[in-house]
Amino acid sequence: MSSEPVELDVSAYMTKTPITVSQNISFFDAVTKMYKNGIGNLIVINDDEVIGLLSERQIIQYLVTEKIIHDKPMSHVATSMFTKISPNTSLLDAAKIRFEKNRKLLVFDNDKLVGILTTSDMLRGLQKLSTAPKLDKVLAPTLYTCSYDDSLFNQIKLMNEKRVGSVIVTREGKPYGIFTERDLICNLLAIEADMSETVGQYSSHPLITAEIEINFHDAASIMADNKIKRLPLTSQGEIDTIVCACDLLRAFETE
Repeated sequence: MSSEPVELDVSAYMTKTPITVSQNISFFDAVTKMYKNGIGNLIVINDDEVIGLLSERQIIQYLVTEKIIHDKPMSHVATSMFTKISPNTSLLDAAKIRFEKNRKLLVFDNDKLVGILTTSDMLRGLQKLSTAPKLDKVLAPTLYTCSYDDSLFNQIKLMNEKRVGSVIVTREGKPYGIFTERDLICNLLAIEADMSETVGQYSSHPLITAEIEINFHDAASIMADNKIKRLPLTSQGEIDTIVCACDLLRAFETE
């Protein structure tokens, strides 16, 4: 961490040459592409024009309503809006824009798409600053849990209704793992599992946790080292809440 003021530009931390797909590709093939490339957002284009983003959250919404990932072209699938930013935008300004607009950020140099700026990208840069915002004001007020034997569909439905990205999975009354939007892509859709199967076998295990008093920099480091976006926090040995990458960013932007 630097003790001196640091100006961090988007160009140094954005994901360059982001993956795109044509609106003519099928929804199923688009989701498969996300899985194979380990990404949570897929840019959809028509010719050379960006028309939207497909996110993990949207995939959950489709599964709840349709139960399957269909073969309709992406032109028939609703995608999310995005906000354009410049490569010269500072990360702090980008974080502010991210929450003011409540949209994902795509980086354009004039009219040319040159990158995508994800939450993880921003955290990599902000870790270089000496500022360590407190996390207590951004921690989730409610922790959602389920049993290992609960069905996949019920948990996907819960995540959609509560607009949460994960649930803690318990087995024999003890924390076992975590089921996230990313698990949905990497595990469930990859092998086309039945929605009635148990959620436990598709959850991430073992569970990585930290103490609830953890600071911004340590939480960000744990997430980066383990390639996770959600970190359960414990108090007196019990899981009390969970912090996600967006929470860390929000804490930094707020302070």
